[in-house]
Amino acid sequence: MLNGKYVVVVIPAYNVGLQISGTIEGIKPFVDHIVVVDDCSFDNTYDIVKSLNNNRVTLLRNSENQGVGGATTEGFKKGLELGGDIFIKFDGDGQMDPERMEDLITPIFDGYDYVKGNRFIHTDALNNMPLFRLSGNFLLTFLTKLASGYWKIFDPQNGYVAITREALMTLPLGNLYKRYFFENDMLVNLNINRLRVIDVSMPARYGDEKSSLKIRKIIFSFPSLLLARFIRRIYKKYILYDFSVIGFFYVIGFFLMLFGSTFGGYHWIKSVYTGSVATTGTVMIAVLPIILGFQMFLQGIVLEIEQ
Repeated sequence: MLNGKYVVVVIPAYNVGLQISGTIEGIKPFVDHIVVVDDCSFDNTYDIVKSLNNNRVTLLRNSENQGVGGATTEGFKKGLELGGDIFIKFDGDGQMDPERMEDLITPIFDGYDYVKGNRFIHTDALNNMPLFRLSGNFLLTFLTKLASGYWKIFDPQNGYVAITREALMTLPLGNLYKRYFFENDMLVNLNINRLRVIDVSMPARYGDEKSSLKIRKIIFSFPSLLLARFIRRIYKKYILYDFSVIGFFYVIGFFLMLFGSTFGGYHWIKSVYTGSVATTGTVMIAVLPIILGFQMFLQGIVLEIEQ
């Protein structure tokens, strides 16, 4: 235990037979329980964990591959059954530093509900980050800030996180995204429930392990997923649960921009095919809603940042 809190580490494990033993052995004594979820690995990950004979370890095995989110969720559910107070997600591939685990959960004792690592605070580790990972994180950061409403967090794909039991129980664990969008989806749902989130400096360690997160997956899947979560968050937080002027600015601003873009796009295509130039009035009807809508949408962002 740490400060009287029962600490559970959840390790989603997929084909990490070379690293999993060292990962588990490196976890500090203050951790009460380690839940390892083998996500249908086709190497010897499951057998290695089973052979460790570690009384802190509970080993689960998914019957089919669910992705990092699905495996982590199963681990969280088991941790709740075990009576955990603080839950830490810790990858099985050795990229996360166990020496930083206590730093990760310290803000929880200051009243935060969810703490996540941020590799971008630590510039030395940032210089060693593979270029494709660095590019993907920069691309996702702004979109995740907008979708989640947490404008003071960075490095949204960092999976080194800690969460309280109370915060975890507010999340729809069965409906969270099961693969690499999992951390982003958690942030959106945490914001809907108005929970406190903070970043801590957490440099990663990169070895010979292979990442299955591809840039093309980020480019083609994450923006649409983030847009859907943004719409759901605004509806639930600022309209359904508590109608707010922030929701008004976002919704009206969005529809004004949509109207202006649609109207303007239609008349632009029409002018291309007919060869006739659109009138000044037509152009103004397209441009003014876009400008006004953008200003209203921007005001919604400003109000969220100031909260």
